[in-house]
Amino acid sequence: MSGRIGLLGLPRPGWPLVGIDAARGTQGRAIAALLCLFAAVWLPVLAATSLAPPVDNIEQLTWVRSLEWGYYKHPPLPTFLLWLPAHVLGLSAWTTYVLGAAVTLSAMAMLWRFLCAVRGATHATIALLAMLCITYYNGRLYYFNHNVVLMWFVVATALLAWAAFERRQLRWWALAGVAIGLGALAKYQIAVTVVCLGTFHASQGGWKDPLHRRGLLLATLLALLVFLPHLWWLPRHDFAPVHYALDSSLAADLGLAHRLADALQWSVDQMFNRALPALVLLGACVVSARRGEPRLPRRDMIAPRRDAARAVLLCWGLVPLVFMPMTGIVFGSQLQLQWGTPFLLFLVPAVMELMFTRRWATVAMSQAGRAFAMLQGTLLALTIVTSPLGPRALVDTHWRSFDAPGLAHTLLRPAHAALGGPVRVIVGSGGEPGALALLFPERPLVLIDGRYDRSPWVRDGLVQRCGALEIVHALVPPAGMTPVGARFPGLHWGVIAPEPGQLGCH
Repeated sequence: MSGRIGLLGLPRPGWPLVGIDAARGTQGRAIAALLCLFAAVWLPVLAATSLAPPVDNIEQLTWVRSLEWGYYKHPPLPTFLLWLPAHVLGLSAWTTYVLGAAVTLSAMAMLWRFLCAVRGATHATIALLAMLCITYYNGRLYYFNHNVVLMWFVVATALLAWAAFERRQLRWWALAGVAIGLGALAKYQIAVTVVCLGTFHASQGGWKDPLHRRGLLLATLLALLVFLPHLWWLPRHDFAPVHYALDSSLAADLGLAHRLADALQWSVDQMFNRALPALVLLGACVVSARRGEPRLPRRDMIAPRRDAARAVLLCWGLVPLVFMPMTGIVFGSQLQLQWGTPFLLFLVPAVMELMFTRRWATVAMSQAGRAFAMLQGTLLALTIVTSPLGPRALVDTHWRSFDAPGLAHTLLRPAHAALGGPVRVIVGSGGEPGALALLFPERPLVLIDGRYDRSPWVRDGLVQRCGALEIVHALVPPAGMTPVGARFPGLHWGVIAPEPGQLGCH
C-alpha cells in the first residue's frame, strides 16, 4: 500500500507508508467522529460544573476588544484567533470553549495521522486514546489560552522537522520556521520547542549536512520575520510581557533546596498526576498484548526502527520533561505546573517507542476501548462530584466554584443605581471583573488594575464620562468601598462617579 506525506505529515496517495494507510477513508472518519463525540460529552459537563469560565478564557474575552501586537502578559496570537469566532458566535464563554476544544483536538488529530503514517493505524489509535486520558486535555478541554494555541504549533513544528529530514527539501524547513514564529506569537515558551528541534537536528547529524544547515538557518530567519511585529511592539510598551514573565516565575531566584524540590514536584505532577490515566491505559494495552488476545494481521505490525520519526517522538516527548526542570534548577525559576501541557501529548508516543514498538500492533483494540471508556467514566465522575453540582464536602476550591452569577446578581442593581445608568467600565484585577463583564447585559469593558496601558480597549475619557464599577480585593474595606457580602469574603465594591459637566456617556 502506498501514500504520500503531505503538509504537517498528513498522508496522501503516492508515497510509501509503514504499515497500512489508515489515515484516510473509514478510519479517518471514525477518528473524527470519536473526537467530536469526546468534545460533545466533555464540553457540556465542564460548562455545567463551572460557575465561572476559566480565568484564561475570561482574559482572552477581555483582550479581544482591541487587537494589538502584544498584551501586558503575553504575545497576541490567541487573541487574534478568537477575534473572528467572537464576532460570529458572540462574546461568550461558549465561544472560547468551542475554540479551545477545536485547537486541542485538531493538534491530536494531526499527530494521530502522522503516527498512522509511520507506525500504523493500531499504534496511532492507541496513542490517541491515551492522549485523550491526560487530565489537562479532558478536564480542561474548554480552556482557550496561550498553552493551548502553543500546543498546535509544537505539534506542527515536530512534524515539519521530520518532513524536512525525510524529504530533504528546504520548503519543509521554511514551513517549520513559520510554525516556530507563529508559536512565538502564541507564547515565549516556544523556546522549549526550539531546544527540541536543536536536539533532533543534532541526533540526525544535521550539522554535517549542508542542506540541513541551510534549512536550519532558513527556519531561524523566517521565524524571526514572523515574530518581528511583536518584537517591534515590545520596546514601545516597556517590554511588558517580558517583565510579567520575570516577575511571575523566571526571576524567582529560589534557593538550591527549593529549586530541587520544585523541579521534583513539577516532574511528578506531569508524569503521575496529569499523565497517570494515559500511562494506566498503556499498561492495560501491554497486559492485553502479553495475554495473547486476538491480534491484528501481521501486515499491521511495525518493527522498531531508529529512524527520524522515532527521534522526533523521543525528542519532543522527553526533552521538555528534562529541560524545564533543569531550567528551574539552574536559574532558580518557579516552575508552573501548566508549562508542560503544550508538550505532554508527545509523552505517550515517546513511551510507546521506548517499550515494545513491534507489539503495539498486536494489542486488542477491544481491550484498549474498554480501558479508555472506564478511565473516561472515572474522570467524568470525579469532575462532577468535586464540582458545585457534587456533595458539599467534596466541592473543590478552584476558580470554577466561584459563584460569578451570584456576584453579578448581587452587584448589578446597586451598581446601576449608584452610577445612574448602565455600567460601561469595570475596574479591577483578577477574574472577577471579566466574569462580571460577561454577565452584565451591557457587556462593560474591563480596565485592568486601573491601568490604561494594560487596557488599550478603554478609550481616554470613558471613565470620566460614564463612571465605573470598581472591584477590590482587600482584608479591610478601602475608604468609600462596601463589602460585597459574606459569600464573597475579602471582596469590596464601589463606583467611580462620572465627572460633572461631561457631555454624556456613549
